Amino acid sequence: MSEKITLDVPTETIESTTKQGGDFPVDFGAYIARPTGELKGALIVIHEIWGLVDHITSIADRYAAEGYLVIAPDVLSAIGIEAQIGEELFAIRNSPDEKVRTEGQPRLRDAFGSLQTPGYSEWVVGALTAAVDYLEAQPGVDGRVAVTGFCFGGSYSFALAAADPRVKAALPFYGSAGAAGDLSTIACPVYAFYGENDPSLVDALPEVTKQMADAGIDFQSKVYPGTGHAFFNDTNPATYDAEASADAWAKSNAFLAAHLG
Repeated sequence: MSEKITLDVPTETIESTTKQGGDFPVDFGAYIARPTGELKGALIVIHEIWGLVDHITSIADRYAAEGYLVIAPDVLSAIGIEAQIGEELFAIRNSPDEKVRTEGQPRLRDAFGSLQTPGYSEWVVGALTAAVDYLEAQPGVDGRVAVTGFCFGGSYSFALAAADPRVKAALPFYGSAGAAGDLSTIACPVYAFYGENDPSLVDALPEVTKQMADAGIDFQSKVYPGTGHAFFNDTNPATYDAEASADAWAKSNAFLAAHLG
């Protein structure tokens, strides 16, 4: 069973981002997928840079089928990247036609330049915190809340884990740990997934691993040989790797069971 809801961003977040020069909505939409059987816990699924597209809602549905109450927040509509626009940007970026990709570069730059809007990152974390509030209030959750995300969402999985001690487990997929700022504030186990051919993230992994160890954080990672960024995205034939995705899916579910059970 699925539905769409609207949640409010904390007032203090809106006030803070406004002072920084940002102008963001006081609420945001989210997709909810509910399990039909026993509730194993709750999970926040954070979308890629393309927004809350069908690929992400399908992942939410898959986790719901595993027994989790899932919320997939839409945090890119706040800067104009709604799902339909995200699909269009995705099609430009991944078009087999070089002319389409070249002519679409200005549109891509304009859209993603909005990510640098002052206060936006803080607004996103505030919205994700509101998602934790929502899940915590649902019957049967009993504090069993985890987060996962992909690319943009992987980075914000690190960030939410660092910002909200109520998160009991984090599963970033090809995200940057730098989004968390001070990694030492992470209070939950983290299992991160990467593709070998994703140099900016893989090259940074040894330092991330060291920082996690120095902070006493339970951190593990898996780098899949021969794969790259977005290996889990089955809507992109150029990046999708079925074997790695199946393994990451199994590992993510085992990790959730271990830490939300």
